[in-house]
Amino acid sequence: MTRAGNDSRRRFLATSALGVIGLGLAACTGGTETDDPAVDAPTEADIGFCTDMSLHHEQALAMCQRVLGSDTGGSVQNAAAELLQNQSYERGTMHAWLAAWGRSTAPPTEVMGWMGMGMPAAEMPGLATDAQMQELAVAEGTEKGRLFLTLMRAHHVGGVHMADAAVEMAGLEEVRRLAARMSAQQTYEISLYDTLLSSTYA
Repeated sequence: MTRAGNDSRRRFLATSALGVIGLGLAACTGGTETDDPAVDAPTEADIGFCTDMSLHHEQALAMCQRVLGSDTGGSVQNAAAELLQNQSYERGTMHAWLAAWGRSTAPPTEVMGWMGMGMPAAEMPGLATDAQMQELAVAEGTEKGRLFLTLMRAHHVGGVHMADAAVEMAGLEEVRRLAARMSAQQTYEISLYDTLLSSTYA
């Protein structure tokens, strides 16, 4: 691994540790996204965001599963492991809220109507195509790592767009707080992927 790759990995690990600490602190304090938001009535934006972002997260988790344990190099392995942990937690939180609201947790066929830009689920911004997911599954080595970073970067751009809309439009504070954290985390990860794509995985 190059010096740039090592530096990127050290920065990623340091930030990962801070993220884990932050989750621990959130669990010990009041007013977090783990509070029960069912005490207030959710708006269309609350329900739509949680439904649509859960679907968006499902593909990110599938991408991680396609690269973990492969020979992509430590930077991508660390990125995928961190992403799998964070987005599994977030998806579980959103599904718990939807269940508390008496709403379905099944994948939607139409998405983003709550944003005023409804479309078929397959056309959601940031989602990789079936062909791209298959390509990721069969790629090897540095090529697999580069493809993961490229696809996940595009995926995050779509995710940040949706999360930022929820920060503005969601009715429940807990939903807005979770969306803001997603936006900040994914924006950071985009910058990390850019660093890796310009160095180790160029």
